[in-house]
Amino acid sequence: MIGWLRGRVLRTQVTGNILIDVNGVGYDVNLASVQEFHQGDDVELFIHTQVRTDAIVLYGFRCDEDKEFFTTLLVTPGVGPSTALAALRTMPTEELRRAIEEGDVKRVAQIPGVGAKTASRIVLELKGKLVDVAAQRSSTPNARPSDIEEALRSLGYTPSEIRESLEGVELPRDESSALRTALQLLGRR
Repeated sequence: MIGWLRGRVLRTQVTGNILIDVNGVGYDVNLASVQEFHQGDDVELFIHTQVRTDAIVLYGFRCDEDKEFFTTLLVTPGVGPSTALAALRTMPTEELRRAIEEGDVKRVAQIPGVGAKTASRIVLELKGKLVDVAAQRSSTPNARPSDIEEALRSLGYTPSEIRESLEGVELPRDESSALRTALQLLGRR
């Protein structure tokens, strides 16, 4: 499964897709907002990959929270990728989350292709299950030093090199940023 892409925009399409060149391979990605991309832009997108019998379809998002919200919408009966993408095109993720949490069926029904019945189902299925993104970020634990040490050992660094580089350094919350920071510190020595 493709989970993330970094590349250059080859073209944007009015249908809401962009074509991204990633090391000579073109990926056609459906987006919630194509207006923020222009030909030649460097982009990084979190990807939701949908595999069907007739196609593999990629949906791209600027941030992981939007991707997670998209996949959360997909678990609702009657909500497919087109409807979930239309929801993100209609209103910001946080606004939609708030409408669902407050039980605002009328607001949810403003999504193109979503009637009162589907809006009610979305609210019923997801109310109370959506986590406030800001609260979720603040409760995310820091990366565990043991995981970072293990990753650095697998890259060939000695325990003493690892200890010296990580000594007195506060690592970022997510593991990939923490590993990147540790590698930068090791590169300076």
